[in-house]
Amino acid sequence: MNTIAETTIEADSRVPVIRLTRDFAATPEQLFRAHTDPKLFPAFLTAGTGIELPPGPAVDDDPVGAWQHHCDAVQAVLDDPATAERVFAHPHIGELPLDGAIDQFYTTDVFMHTWDLARATGQDDRLDPDFCAELFAGMESMEAVIRSSGHYGVRVPVKDDADAQTKLLGFIGRDPEWTPPHR
Repeated sequence: MNTIAETTIEADSRVPVIRLTRDFAATPEQLFRAHTDPKLFPAFLTAGTGIELPPGPAVDDDPVGAWQHHCDAVQAVLDDPATAERVFAHPHIGELPLDGAIDQFYTTDVFMHTWDLARATGQDDRLDPDFCAELFAGMESMEAVIRSSGHYGVRVPVKDDADAQTKLLGFIGRDPEWTPPHR
């Protein structure tokens, strides 16, 4: 295993410091970007709609500002009255109303990665149980399509009587029992 020293990404005084650890072949910076990079969703949005979100601060210079700018830009798309008539088109999923696509992919992605970041940093990693149950029910019915996308890991087995969060985490390829290595 390749080891790297602990990485600290400083935010501003309103946001706690994020410390990432890893036990795989990605740098802490790559892990942070995979979960928070505000450039990932805009590329997805542009490919499916032609909409280009305005550029904001660089993540390296201002991670909090970059994320806030990104969130504001996505909210502006949702608030635009024209969004109700726009269609998101993707070769693997077909066409969806744009607001539905944002909810289905963006909101869901941020929600699920909340667990990754919270668990890795020792914070409260409890997710909304009703939303977990809703996501799990919807995703389980599309398992073949989801697995073929390459965006989810192999399903991690969990107990049949597990709670909704545990079932969702196992479904998306997370080990619900995982804890970061001791420092």
